[in-house]
Amino acid sequence: MDNVAIVVEDLEAAVAFFVELGMDVEGRARIEGGFADRTVGLEGVRSDIAMMRTPDGHGRLELTKYHAPAAVGPDPGTVPPNTRGLHRVMFAVEGIDDVVARLGAHGATLVGDVVRYEDSYRLCYLRGPEGIIVALAERLG
Repeated sequence: MDNVAIVVEDLEAAVAFFVELGMDVEGRARIEGGFADRTVGLEGVRSDIAMMRTPDGHGRLELTKYHAPAAVGPDPGTVPPNTRGLHRVMFAVEGIDDVVARLGAHGATLVGDVVRYEDSYRLCYLRGPEGIIVALAERLG
């Protein structure tokens, strides 16, 4: 897999959130023109993207802000975790309580609780910028 893309309204807030999570901005670009229209099946595409890279360099997240045509669909901040489609993006972290607190400064809220799964992990779901559900997993032991 090369990357996962998430459409956002506030690109800068989303970038700041994922930087706080430990990702790096790999690059930014304006995407528009005939190739973009033909690739995504829309007309008049004009978007800005920020490609984010995980600290280990193996994972990438593309954050996309559509200027034209405007983004459509339900408000992701109101859909429950069992909604069809992209469910969540999970990140392995160290110090889950600290990460939750730091992301809270960027508007993230817990969906449920930070819980322990057997003797393996501490886990939680956060609703991040624009309602994106981000899962955190801290390996125990």
